[in-house]
Amino acid sequence: MDAEVMKMLAIGVAVGLGMLGPALALGLIGFAALQGVARNPEARGPIFTNMILIAGLAEAIGIYVLIVAIILAMIV
Repeated sequence: MDAEVMKMLAIGVAVGLGMLGPALALGLIGFAALQGVARNPEARGPIFTNMILIAGLAEAIGIYVLIVAIILAMIV
């Protein structure tokens, strides 16, 4: 294999593993929020507010992984 192919394969594996964490986090956040609303419908507003805040923070990790992958593809 060519060095360029190995570089792109390594970047793809890194992005795949790096996006696994935020994907699992978003799934667990959604599950927990819906379970909380099902148990206590009156607390829907604060639960969804906190869910959106935490989901944004979890998604930021995925954006950082994407930026690192782009930098690796351009520079390395």
